[in-house]
Amino acid sequence: MKTYRGSCHCNAVTFQIEADINHVSVCNCSVCRKKGILHHAVQDKHFTLMEGKENLSLYQFGTHEASHWFCKHCGIHTFGRPRMDPSRYTVNVRCLDDFDDIVKKATEKVFNGKRHPLDQ
Repeated sequence: MKTYRGSCHCNAVTFQIEADINHVSVCNCSVCRKKGILHHAVQDKHFTLMEGKENLSLYQFGTHEASHWFCKHCGIHTFGRPRMDPSRYTVNVRCLDDFDDIVKKATEKVFNGKRHPLDQ
């Protein structure tokens, strides 16, 4: 596994993950589509919030099971807790320092959030 560092635009929120990023996910739910992020999920033990807990703002909607964390200064969505598996973090791959190298190698998967499996 490789160590990746990430941050919001203003660097008020910084985090680190340990991961092998060979794929990224695009969710088509209403909020993810508008945010335009690329997700990658990691286990809790592979996610570390380095700085900025006090700079985070939480957004939840619908079932209030998923957590979407944003920097309250610059508005960038940095990471969240997915509804499908709240024991993991999904990070916004676009916030990682190595983003350009990651997307050259990673395959893209689509998650159908419009028809969420937990709603079936």
